[in-house]
Amino acid sequence: MLHEIVDFVVETVGSLGYMGIFIMMFLESSFFPFPSEIVMVPAGYLAYKGEMNLALAVFAGIAGSLAGAVFNYFLAVKFGRKFLSKYGKYVLVKEETLEKMEDFFAKHGHISTFSGRLIPAVRQYISLPAGLAKMNIWKFSLYTSLGAGIWVLILALLGYFIGSNQELIDEYLKIIIVSILILLAVFILFYIRIKMKKDIISKAE
Repeated sequence: MLHEIVDFVVETVGSLGYMGIFIMMFLESSFFPFPSEIVMVPAGYLAYKGEMNLALAVFAGIAGSLAGAVFNYFLAVKFGRKFLSKYGKYVLVKEETLEKMEDFFAKHGHISTFSGRLIPAVRQYISLPAGLAKMNIWKFSLYTSLGAGIWVLILALLGYFIGSNQELIDEYLKIIIVSILILLAVFILFYIRIKMKKDIISKAE
C-alpha cells in the first residue's frame, strides 16, 4: 500500500513539478494528514534521476510548508479558540490535540514554532497556538521557515542519496528523528537558560 502511495506521489510530483511539491507540502503543513516524507523523499529521488533540480525542490517544499503554516496561523487569528474547539474535529484537529499544542507553545514560547516543525505529529498543528497568541507574523514566518527548511532538506537528501530503497529510508528516518529530538531537547534547555539569565539581568537593572 505504501509503495503504491509513493509511486503515485512520484508520478504526481513528476507531472506537476515544483508546483506539485508546493501544493502537497501546503496541505501537509496545514491540516491534511499525510507525512511530508511521502512528498520530499520522492522529490529528492527525482532530483537524483536528473528530472528535477534539488535546490528548487527544497525551496518549493519550504515555501509550501510556510504557506500551510501561515494558513493555520491566520485561521486561528480570525476564528479564535472557540471556533477551533467546536469545528476543528471536522479537519482532524481534536480538542485534546489543540490542548497539547497550547501546552507545548506555552512551555517553549515562540521558539516552539521552530522546534515544533521538526517533531512528528506536532509540525502540522503548532501554528494554531501561535495564531491564538497572535505571535508576530514575521518572527513566526522566520522560525517556521528555519524549522521546515531543516526537515525538508533532510528528506530531500535522503531521497537523493538513497533513492527508492524504502527499507533503508525508514531505517535512516528513525535514526534522524531520534537524533533531532535529542538535539532539540539540548537546544531548548540552552535557550531557556539564556532567557532566564537575561530576565535576571533585566530585573537587577
